[in-house]
Amino acid sequence: MPNALVDPVVDHDVRHLCFRPYPGHPNGCPNFDTTVRCPPQAPYIEDILDFERPIYAVWNIFDFARHVARMKQRHPNWSERQAACCLYWQGTARAMLAEKLRAFRRDHPGTIVIQTPEALGVNVTATMQSLGVTLEWPPKTITFQVALVGFPLGMKRWKN
Repeated sequence: MPNALVDPVVDHDVRHLCFRPYPGHPNGCPNFDTTVRCPPQAPYIEDILDFERPIYAVWNIFDFARHVARMKQRHPNWSERQAACCLYWQGTARAMLAEKLRAFRRDHPGTIVIQTPEALGVNVTATMQSLGVTLEWPPKTITFQVALVGFPLGMKRWKN
């Protein structure tokens, strides 16, 4: 299972990605300012996790190129953008990560999971680079789903 101890790269400016326009979303992510796990309501990572205790990155690797090829085969008239649309792969990839997280947490009792570390001000690209893992942006061959797991800092519960 891909995981490693990590020092998260905290950069609050990464939260600005949430309102960067992208195709079909001129105002950025539709979740921005709609849930407590997203900015601006989401707290900062240092207000959630105890940085004096171990923090782990746990990740999943999804074969994005294979998925796109399969979608093109099933739907030969689709554009590249349609075949790569996250609606058709993200649920599967997130389910794979969730299973890894369940297994990881069985061996690390008392920890909590942060599934959207960017929303809490973590530069995931730089954090993974510190582990020697390069994320493809935009993904072409593989895509990663990355969560942080650590011990809570003075919070009873954090739903993410």
